[in-house]
Amino acid sequence: MTVFIGSPGTVSGLMLRIYQCAFAAASIAVMVSASDFSSYTAFCYLIASMGLQLLWSFGLACLDVYALRRKRDLQNPVLVSLFVVGDWVTAMLSLAAACSSAGVIVLYARDLDFCRVQTRLPCNQFEISIILAFITWVLVAMSSHVMFWILASF
Repeated sequence: MTVFIGSPGTVSGLMLRIYQCAFAAASIAVMVSASDFSSYTAFCYLIASMGLQLLWSFGLACLDVYALRRKRDLQNPVLVSLFVVGDWVTAMLSLAAACSSAGVIVLYARDLDFCRVQTRLPCNQFEISIILAFITWVLVAMSSHVMFWILASF
């Protein structure tokens, strides 16, 4: 069995999941702390997507901890198939949410200068939250890529 960096049940896989959780939680925290974020559908979608990503990554991190403590192998075709589907679904949702939110903030901050006119709008916080969401997506894309290669090696 080929072991890739980020494989389920390994320390690198656990660290990847912990980083996914941390960046998703940070994205949610920054967005929620911004005033008036709920007036924009794309930002609400970002919160929902990052929340789902947080739950998925936390669940898999717990599974990694269990596998490491019990010295269990998580690389069987059924589990890896589930991981592949879950990672790809959450990766696509995360990318869609981050891109739609980035589109809104580019329109407001760069194209319309709405952020300069409306000084009460915390555009910097929106941008930080979106950057954290893109970092989360990169981490999820890495783990989904690893899961795909593990599935292909069966």
